[in-house]
Amino acid sequence: MRHRKQKGKLSRDAAHRKALFMNLCREVIDHERIQTTEAKAKAVKPELERLITLAKRGDQHARRTAMARLGQDKFVVYKLFEEIAPRYAEREGGYTRILKLGPRRSDSTEMVFLELV
Repeated sequence: MRHRKQKGKLSRDAAHRKALFMNLCREVIDHERIQTTEAKAKAVKPELERLITLAKRGDQHARRTAMARLGQDKFVVYKLFEEIAPRYAEREGGYTRILKLGPRRSDSTEMVFLELV
């Protein structure tokens, strides 16, 4: 049963979805704001929040877990742990926000900004 399962499948198989989440998280951490579709933003937001909470712990196990979730990109993990996590040290959650932009011209898909607060 799928009761209270929030993450959508986004019409992708598991490996493609994992890669998509990895890339979106990496881009948000790197640029601090990305433009994407509303469905993708809503799906990746909890993953990103978990990564920031993990980075606030700051220990070696947290770093290795973040490396596994973000791929072997040491620069992004460094930025997450050294720049982004200290910014939210006093905050209990809600590190990201979704700002609606309106529909995309080509196919009327709802577009949003996913950004760090």
